[in-house]
Amino acid sequence: HDLQHGLPRHALPRTSPEAVGAGHRLDEGEQQQAVDMDVQGLVCEDVALDRDVREWLRRDKNPKTLGIIKQLVADGNKEELKACFGTRMEFGTAGLRAVMGAGVSCMNDLTIIQTTQGLCRYLEKKIGDLKGRGVVISYDARAHPSSGGSSKRFARLAATTFISQGIPVYLFSSITPTPFVPFTLSHLKLCAGIMVTASHNPKQDDGYKVYWENGAQIISPHDKGIAQAIEENLEPWPQAWDDSLIDGSSLFHDPYNSINKDYFEVIQKHCFHRETNKKSKLKFVHTSVHGVGHEFVQSAFKAFGFGLPLAVPEQKDPDPEFPTVKYPNPEEGKGVLTLSFALAEKEGATVILANDPDADRLAVAEKQESGEWKVFSGNELGAMLGWWIFTCWKEQTPDPSAVKDVYMLASTVSSKILRAIALKEGFHFEETLTGFKWMGNRARQLMDQGKTVLFAFEEAIGYMCSPAVLDKDGVTAAVITAEMASFLATKNLTLSQQLKAIYNEYGYHITKASYFICHDPKTIKCLFENLRNYGGESTYPKSCGRFEVSGIRDLTTGYDSSQADKKAILPTSTSSQMITFTFANGGVVTLRTSGTEPKIKYYAELCAPPGNSDFEQLKKELDELASAIEEHFFQPEKNKLQPKAE
Repeated sequence: HDLQHGLPRHALPRTSPEAVGAGHRLDEGEQQQAVDMDVQGLVCEDVALDRDVREWLRRDKNPKTLGIIKQLVADGNKEELKACFGTRMEFGTAGLRAVMGAGVSCMNDLTIIQTTQGLCRYLEKKIGDLKGRGVVISYDARAHPSSGGSSKRFARLAATTFISQGIPVYLFSSITPTPFVPFTLSHLKLCAGIMVTASHNPKQDDGYKVYWENGAQIISPHDKGIAQAIEENLEPWPQAWDDSLIDGSSLFHDPYNSINKDYFEVIQKHCFHRETNKKSKLKFVHTSVHGVGHEFVQSAFKAFGFGLPLAVPEQKDPDPEFPTVKYPNPEEGKGVLTLSFALAEKEGATVILANDPDADRLAVAEKQESGEWKVFSGNELGAMLGWWIFTCWKEQTPDPSAVKDVYMLASTVSSKILRAIALKEGFHFEETLTGFKWMGNRARQLMDQGKTVLFAFEEAIGYMCSPAVLDKDGVTAAVITAEMASFLATKNLTLSQQLKAIYNEYGYHITKASYFICHDPKTIKCLFENLRNYGGESTYPKSCGRFEVSGIRDLTTGYDSSQADKKAILPTSTSSQMITFTFANGGVVTLRTSGTEPKIKYYAELCAPPGNSDFEQLKKELDELASAIEEHFFQPEKNKLQPKAE
């Protein structure tokens, strides 16, 4: 789980992050003198490294990261210095995500200041009313004592940058879920939003996620414009390190109380069965996996008229060490839910709701009649929420012709079940590229045209159930799932039974996704180039094992065999790898690289028409297809790929 470059892991004695930035301020001359003394011992034949280290020692005012670099210089540890300064963190559409530590390859005070200065200058250029409207900033509970970094510290430094330029900042006084940033941005009509979080990444990582004034995550060309502006603003501005600037400023606003109230009022528009909720006999267990979700999911349950869910006590309070889980990611399945299962068994609860640490994703598990627990895949929960949200909309809408303006969205690697529901029910379904940045921006476009966007989802357990948040939101998804489960219980139905009913009505859509870990970008590139030149130059595979290929779409090169001109309709990106194979048996398989982790992922789906209900046969066929993909397309032995840990 090291990110992209196998970045350095540093550990120094722990002191509080608040101590960072205190102490005697040297003037420029004293600073340079101190730097020169420090760097005398550096191996100097690497001119670029020498320059980068000198610049860092002059600019960094955080005693911990400064101490780390000084120590590496004193030790003559050129390898570690190269790891710290070799590659600057790349600012992309997902913002930044990397380990916390010293140097330009890591998340730390100085790289946050530089990033925010670039973002600030870019916003000044692109948005007219920036000083009138301002920006919103929030953060999760991550902290890294050995380098003095924490999400809160980074958020305060980001706020300082904007306030020093006369730009109003709405900085939350305490941790919030990620969806609170896009909600506040749209709700208060601000210019941009920043969320400091690494979501479900390992504990030593942090991230910096940027939203545009339309309420959605940034997409190209903004990422490139911001990246360029960062490079042009690397020298910290005069007040960059003085975060006490915020506290007395008339430009500083704390939206915590008002947004906490407004958000839970707005999501009540999606509560359709309050009386059922009040009387519900179903017991729910909730875990926030040591993240921010606990109190917000409790508030959402209150807003929908429910009694409170049972919180997993060992995981309900934020803890940046994530002590009870190997990875704080509910997507990893049963391992993360061990404590939830134990509490549910003890209390007689039948449904488990699990958020990831920044509460923008949701995993759901249900106890089966056999006594086993079923953890629903992202696609299965997407099918159920899509069915439920459309059913509720239909009941509330007397005019049957209104359906022609209704849309649902899903990413291209997610299940096509919404397409099947849309065909039968008469609403529109669109697929986008992978990631909520695309779905959020497309939803905004559709809403601006007067359309109703009811729901969007991706298989990585992300759900957008309300147009008030143009991003995935695990808080709203949790309480809407609870209302759906409670309503079904009044009909003596479980979630699992309803899922089966959806598949019987609209056709089985069964999916399987997995990944291989690969830390070598060259190997990854070769693997995909091999698929593009499989049977000779520029010829894709015609089969995979016994499975015949009937169509190919390559969103890296822009090729699509199903289009008359062979050009893909969806946007293409040469910086990431993504090929989709369609098979003669109704199978669809996408192979892609991850933007935030050293993984090559695949997503396989078998879509059957309504009436073909031999689930076991379909599952066997899908498993065989997935095995063939692994063996022939991934070639894990030849490419030395590390399989997903079970």
